[in-house]
Amino acid sequence: MLNQSANVEIIEFSQEYATEFARLNYEWIQELFKIETHDREMLDNPTEYIINAGGQIFFAQIDNEIVGTVALLKEGDESFELAKMAVSSNYRGLKIGEKLMSACLDYSKKVGKKRVFLLSNTKLVPAITLYKKFGFQEIPLDPNNLYERTDIQMEINL
Repeated sequence: MLNQSANVEIIEFSQEYATEFARLNYEWIQELFKIETHDREMLDNPTEYIINAGGQIFFAQIDNEIVGTVALLKEGDESFELAKMAVSSNYRGLKIGEKLMSACLDYSKKVGKKRVFLLSNTKLVPAITLYKKFGFQEIPLDPNNLYERTDIQMEINL
C-alpha cells in the first residue's frame, strides 16, 4: 500500500531526467496505443523539441524517484499545448496528476499564456476526468493534429 501522504515534489526539467520523461510516456502509450513518429521525436529529444522551442517539462518526484511527468509545448505567443502527461502505474491514486496539472496552469499564467489546450483519447477516462475537473472544455478536434489516436481536443482559457 502506498503512503497516501507521500511528499510529492514538482520540479522543472533538467537534462538528467530526460530519460525518465521518455520511460514514463513510452510505458503508458505502448500499453494502450501504438508509438507514433511524433511520439518518438518528442520523447527521444525533449530538449530540442520542447525546452529549446519555448516549452517546459515538469516532473513529480517522491524520495528522489521520478514518478510522473507532463510537458507544455509552445504553440504561438499565447498558448501552450499540454502533452505527454504520465504517472507511473505504481503511484496512481496519489493525486500526482492534479499536482502536475496545477504546476502547468500556474506556470502558463506566470509566463503570460492565455490558453492551454490538449489532445487526448476518450479511452483515457481518468485523464479526461482530471481535465474536466480543472475546467478544460471540449472543442472541435483539429483535423491537422499529428496523432492517429486523438479523438478529443480540450482547452482552458486562463
